[in-house]
Amino acid sequence: MVSSAALGLEQHKLFDIRKIHWNLSSVELYEHAIQRGEGQIALHGPIVVNTAPHTGRSPLDRFIVHEDSSADKVSWGKINQAMTPDQFAKLHTRFSDYLRGKDLFVQDLFVGADPAHKMPIRVISELAWHNLFARYMFIRPTPAELATHKPQFTVITVPSFKADSIIDGTRKDSTTVIAVNLADRLVLIGGSSYAGETKKSIFSIQNYLLPIKGVLSMHCSANYGQAGDAALFFGLSGTGKTTLSADPERTLIGDDEHGWSDTGVFNFEGGCYAKVIKLSREAEPEIFATTETFGAVLENVVMDPLTRALNLDDETITENTRSTYPIDWIPNATLDGRGAHPQNIFFLAADAYGVLPPISRLNPDQAMYHFLSGYTAKVAGTEKGLKQPESTFSTCFGAPFMVLHPRVYAQMLGEKIAKHHAKVWLVNTGWSGGAYGVGARMKLQYTRALLRAALTGALDNVPATTDPTFGFQVPTQCPEVPPEVLIPRNTWADKAAYDAQAKKLAGEFVKNFEQFAGDVPASVVKAGPSAG
Repeated sequence: MVSSAALGLEQHKLFDIRKIHWNLSSVELYEHAIQRGEGQIALHGPIVVNTAPHTGRSPLDRFIVHEDSSADKVSWGKINQAMTPDQFAKLHTRFSDYLRGKDLFVQDLFVGADPAHKMPIRVISELAWHNLFARYMFIRPTPAELATHKPQFTVITVPSFKADSIIDGTRKDSTTVIAVNLADRLVLIGGSSYAGETKKSIFSIQNYLLPIKGVLSMHCSANYGQAGDAALFFGLSGTGKTTLSADPERTLIGDDEHGWSDTGVFNFEGGCYAKVIKLSREAEPEIFATTETFGAVLENVVMDPLTRALNLDDETITENTRSTYPIDWIPNATLDGRGAHPQNIFFLAADAYGVLPPISRLNPDQAMYHFLSGYTAKVAGTEKGLKQPESTFSTCFGAPFMVLHPRVYAQMLGEKIAKHHAKVWLVNTGWSGGAYGVGARMKLQYTRALLRAALTGALDNVPATTDPTFGFQVPTQCPEVPPEVLIPRNTWADKAAYDAQAKKLAGEFVKNFEQFAGDVPASVVKAGPSAG
């Protein structure tokens, strides 16, 4: 028996732990996970785990403690639900009691690659593979850093713990809880095996702490070219953040979460959490290679029970299959996780309506409008009962993780765009030639060519036209892209159907933006589409 007091877990009110596995290596955690039956070994050596029924985040089960130090800063509502300090204290006690006599895995890590904003964190987990996930996902300390590591935020994740709505004040008909206490600097996760809850809890904390310090926290990927020119890629799941930032001609800074400080951009993490459904070796060779690498963590990927070969096209468990791996598995990734101030910013939207152009240039007001809108679309079949494309608006391209009011992030982004003269582009990685079911998904080769042209300045002086509905500038020429693809209306056989679809989507934009009308200048409101 190892004393928890000797290892510092008493500060988290964890006592009488049977055995503490402290800062194990990746190989040791892999071995424990297999021995404990937490996953299976796939062909080539990844570990495959099943997190069902939780194959994605549970945003309705996430709570923030309403306490004096943060209450006036948090944007309370459906996303940031309140929990009382007393409820959290009782929940914490229930976690502590539940874990007595059990084994725990602990990793001391960092979040934030910029030394000026590098925060020590601790992840305490019931499952070995959750600790392996954390070790890959966050920044691993050097031996010298580990010797003096003092966590400023801690996550305790216990999938087998079941929340009780009567006792814990959580949601009825759910046994899942994600409770964030900004004053105690503690996150409690129970009732879900989905590892993304740990990742996004830390991101939410960064979204609270960093803007107060003058650093913009962003849900985006980032890379830079040979000249050091940095670029940001904002987008929701499935829009191409990870794919498009993993460009073999550019250096990857990170695939999902970044800060923008007075000195440039920096990655929050030390790993990648890539969506791998229908991943192909030809289109995304760097990410595909991770699924054939020993030690990768694959969530909910289906494999042959005999050969252990993966079937990345199989959605039987979920469409949200994931691979987790250290960022240095990507050959062209920078290991210091930092870049200069971005010169180009891309907002990615998978438009299932087939209305938006494959690329368009936004002026500053339009940039603020589309950043606050955070548009993409769900397609039929991705959710139970979804028969037609459905628009989705997620403020700042990451509403579930934004703790402060959206205007805080939008104002900071606007100021940084103006100060550093960044160009902003809206990119449709969705459908062309018709809506989902009629048209086809935009070819990745076209999207890459358009991004390459924007990044090299090749789109700066080409002829452009003003989109009659949305008002942004649309280039009419681009190397390696057929001209007819650039103007979406030209790709539709039924022009009247396009006009009706464009009007419908514009109306949804306008309706959604009504919530921000009193928070932004009138010029930003007017920068939206015309629904008339």
